[in-house]
Amino acid sequence: MLHAQKEHHYQYDPAKATSYLATTLSWIGDPAAEAPAREVIGALHPGVEPRTWPRRIVTAHLDLALTLLSLDRLDEACDAAQNAVLSERLLPANHWRVLEIVRSVEARKLPEAPELREAYQDLNPAIGY
Repeated sequence: MLHAQKEHHYQYDPAKATSYLATTLSWIGDPAAEAPAREVIGALHPGVEPRTWPRRIVTAHLDLALTLLSLDRLDEACDAAQNAVLSERLLPANHWRVLEIVRSVEARKLPEAPELREAYQDLNPAIGY
């Protein structure tokens, strides 16, 4: 049962379920993560509503990038990762996910690799890797 206080941090929010699904599926490498990640991005894209969830969108872009990498849809994966990195809404807790994408792109020697690496390093110059 939902409480009257919607701002309560520990209250279940059904709207987050799709976000959680996308993240969980992307972490286990399930290609089914693509659909919920795109659903979150589409539903919460900036400008759709006056009050959006920008960090949820960023996380969905990371979920999508990881999923697309596993599907060898590399250009799309790089684009999704760049959207997350350049959003200025990426939390430090998600930097490791970006690094995972950057390393995968570099290992495949994609032409987008240097640009993605530079964007990642600009997040926090002290990272150094």
